[in-house]
Amino acid sequence: MPRNSSNKSKGVKPRKRHKFFLNPYEDSAFTKCPKCETKTKIRKIPLVIHIDPHQLFLLNKQCRYCPNCDLIITKKQEIESLLAISFSQSHPEFIGNEYLVMGTLDRQDWQAGNKGTLAPEKIIEQMYIFKDVWNFEVIPAGWYPANEK
Repeated sequence: MPRNSSNKSKGVKPRKRHKFFLNPYEDSAFTKCPKCETKTKIRKIPLVIHIDPHQLFLLNKQCRYCPNCDLIITKKQEIESLLAISFSQSHPEFIGNEYLVMGTLDRQDWQAGNKGTLAPEKIIEQMYIFKDVWNFEVIPAGWYPANEK
């Protein structure tokens, strides 16, 4: 029987932390949490991004964070522009490819990955995948009848 080195075969559950919202709205910064409406904080969070085909990208990015909901909010437009800038010289073929923000890393793992001392397989093992990915619809401000709220 061939050996399978995936976490599922070892019985190890993936590590999970935080909920995540990739904000597609250019004009909405979500200074208040869209779920609980408390003010969001700004935190630098090491994100792990998978770019098709088979490319991991580590990004230590300022994100909005709601401690009450454990929700990370980051703007899609900012991620895409940072990816384009990062790959414009070294790998222009990755620009515009599909990508997925997979999870977060502890700061020391992000630093090791950035220096190249942490192999991609180890990054995947050390990564925290998101507990859940949320989507929110922005409703323009204004007056609405009570039955339409």
